[in-house]
Amino acid sequence: MRHLSLRTEDAYVDWIRRYILFHRKRRPSEMGEEEIRQFISDLAVNRRISASTQTVALSALLFLYRDVLKKELPYVSNIERAQRHKKLPVVFTRDVSAKQRQLSEKGIQKVLGEKDTLRTDLEIISRGKLFKNFSDIRMCGPR
Repeated sequence: MRHLSLRTEDAYVDWIRRYILFHRKRRPSEMGEEEIRQFISDLAVNRRISASTQTVALSALLFLYRDVLKKELPYVSNIERAQRHKKLPVVFTRDVSAKQRQLSEKGIQKVLGEKDTLRTDLEIISRGKLFKNFSDIRMCGPR
């Protein structure tokens, strides 16, 4: 057996459990390449997980078959891979950029006393697409 960190072992056990439940509690020894392909592809298509999470799930299943069950699998191919989301660059107007700089220089402690000003400042920044909504705002000013 390979020596894995406890966190890796926990993650692998969780993915193996999900794999078994996905296939309605069938024994892993009765399943193979096709079932792995179905599970991993379902993660990407229906559950919309990230590519790195999909890789961890696949690694857990390969560990199960190769190291625990001692069953050699052929290369698992034709897996629907998770797509990386393209990030669009955010461009601010000079006004929004200046207001954001001003807020970060003031720090949240000083601005909290000026509730109306804070609300107005945050509305200006949010119109500049810096934040999706007020609950997304986490400002850490100088300490």
